[in-house]
Amino acid sequence: MATAGRTISGRCLCGAVAFRAEGAKREIDVCHCSMCRRWGSGPFIGLGYDGDVSFTGAENIGVYKSSEWAERAFCKTCGASLYWHFAGSDHYSFAVGTLDDDAGLTLTLQIFIDEKPAYYDLANDTPKLTGAEAMAAFTAGSGAEQ
Repeated sequence: MATAGRTISGRCLCGAVAFRAEGAKREIDVCHCSMCRRWGSGPFIGLGYDGDVSFTGAENIGVYKSSEWAERAFCKTCGASLYWHFAGSDHYSFAVGTLDDDAGLTLTLQIFIDEKPAYYDLANDTPKLTGAEAMAAFTAGSGAEQ
């Protein structure tokens, strides 16, 4: 079972960017949307976090606004994917591969399951949301328009 309240930290491949956040759950999700797959050549596996994040090397972070409601960040030095960010909020999804400690992580959700290609399947028995269902969940109560 995922534990709330743990500190997470991570860094890019070259170490030019590092981050730290307090009070994170140990739950990860997988996004199968076409943008995530194009961004990283596969599904995006992320650890969701709501709150303040402390970055070192922030001048090395490149941000790409991938839609009206989200942006994706990467290290400008090594190109490593860092996080997906829901614009106008404090919600981040950190690329799980950037985490310094991945012990105790639990896959709890798959989203944009309707965009998942047929050439792979994940064995974990998780809730699987279509793109429309995921967007409804993301925008519920946020005032964001789809």
